[in-house]
Amino acid sequence: QVQLVESGGGLVQPGGSLRLSCAASGSRFSIYTMGWYRQAPGKQRELVATISSAGRTNYEDRVKGRFTISRDNAKNTAYLQMNSLKPEDTAVYYCNARSMYEYWGQGTQVTVSS
Repeated sequence: QVQLVESGGGLVQPGGSLRLSCAASGSRFSIYTMGWYRQAPGKQRELVATISSAGRTNYEDRVKGRFTISRDNAKNTAYLQMNSLKPEDTAVYYCNARSMYEYWGQGTQVTVSS
């Protein structure tokens, strides 16, 4: 069983930056593919970025070049650095851990507005 706790969301102006963190409980964090998803009001949850246990990354096209996913296995934590934020990035951001099973965090709100 893995518990995921996101933090770092908030209100930011367009062009600003935020760094989301996802702290995982339990052992064997390093074997999980970690991912960040987001869900805007009235829309389906969508993939933002993933990082495999080997460190391979994958990004949704609209965030490429602006967002960076990373992980620190020693701290059982995954991160999402978000730069050049746009109003359309506004959503609840969810952390995901996946191997044989899949786990989700409770989400953290990101609002990009002037």
